[in-house]
Amino acid sequence: MSDGNKIGFWTCTALVVGNVIGMGIFLLPASLAPFGFNALIGWTIVLLGCLVLARVFSHLAHALPDADGPYGYIRSTLGELPAYMALWAYWVSLWLTNAALATGVVGYITVVFPMLGAIQPALFALLLLWSMVIVNLFGVRTGGRVQIVTTALKLLPMLAIALLGGWVLLTSPASYVAHPPTTPITLGDVMAASTIALFAMLGIESASVPAARVDNPGRTIPRATMTGTVLTAIVYIIVSAVPLLLIRQQELANASAPFALLMERFGAAGSGRWLALFVVISGLGALNGWTLLVGELTRTMASNGVLPAVLARNNRHGAPVVALLVTGLLGSAMIWMSYSKSLVSAFTFLTRVVTAANLPLYFCCALALAVLWRRGAASCTARKVLLVAIAGAVFVVFAFIGIGREPFLFALGLGAAGLPLYAFMRLRRKPAPPVKAITE
Repeated sequence: MSDGNKIGFWTCTALVVGNVIGMGIFLLPASLAPFGFNALIGWTIVLLGCLVLARVFSHLAHALPDADGPYGYIRSTLGELPAYMALWAYWVSLWLTNAALATGVVGYITVVFPMLGAIQPALFALLLLWSMVIVNLFGVRTGGRVQIVTTALKLLPMLAIALLGGWVLLTSPASYVAHPPTTPITLGDVMAASTIALFAMLGIESASVPAARVDNPGRTIPRATMTGTVLTAIVYIIVSAVPLLLIRQQELANASAPFALLMERFGAAGSGRWLALFVVISGLGALNGWTLLVGELTRTMASNGVLPAVLARNNRHGAPVVALLVTGLLGSAMIWMSYSKSLVSAFTFLTRVVTAANLPLYFCCALALAVLWRRGAASCTARKVLLVAIAGAVFVVFAFIGIGREPFLFALGLGAAGLPLYAFMRLRRKPAPPVKAITE
């Protein structure tokens, strides 16, 4: 593959920021409002935990630069079956996420452009989903350019919220203490708030998934992962605290568009509708980024013999054409299913299931880093590397406890559903040789 078909630092950073900042953050202030200050404590725990996990992925990318992303990290350390189980659940979560994003964007875009409400919602969501599939059929660099543009645009409303919060602090500081949240701080509420917040941080691994398409992955992926995660953490802390402190707790909890409410209350009249436009852009950017990742992950798994080989087929642009079409069809099926029931209840449960399905990948990658430390791989010999691995694993266990029994069992079911295909594919081929870590 020529360097012209590879992506660099800025595209990888845009993947991290663009995929993490999707649509969840625009609704989370309302979802977390009933928890009061428990939400800020939960956010702090989640952001620190995600920074640790970002460090885990950075160490893995540096020690295993030739690995094909997370699948290669886990397979070369824990074995093929754990790699398959973690990546299968993660793979399913990606096209579930795409279905949820396409559905969510439709709800916002009809507010910004009411005339589009005449289009049947399910068909509109399918149109958005397949438009991003088409973009990524033109290659990873095309999808990457779209990601950079949409990421830059989606940061504008975040900047507007931060500037508004600073302006209110300078001109009316009493507004921040006029009506503080009254919910008492408890461990249970902190864990529950952490679980909800974690969904908004999924995607920190985005730079490592298309590792085979990254220029100089041993250097680019660690830098992009840490840069994107730190930038997102700063943005999230600011934009979560401002509405919680400026709007009454019950009013915020009942707000369908909390950031728009904040802008209308303390900013210019009509600014809420403009912010809704950027919510649409943010959702489309996340949809593009996750479409790129699910195509690359499908190609990686097929190249390693755990999915049918036809899914690894590329077109003349270097895009995994069959993988993108198949995952697009799976996402389309989920869109049709979601419109057969209450969207709110389906979306809420889906976010928890998606979160649970992501956790095995994070846990296995933390264990993989511990294995590399034990083996004495280059850049992994320091004791602090082991501490990072342990801290990452502990954070994932904390998240599993907080996620709840039903989503946890559902995620286990997703993993078990892939075992028959794994057994069938294993009978048809020999296991791939492990990726060797750089040694000193």
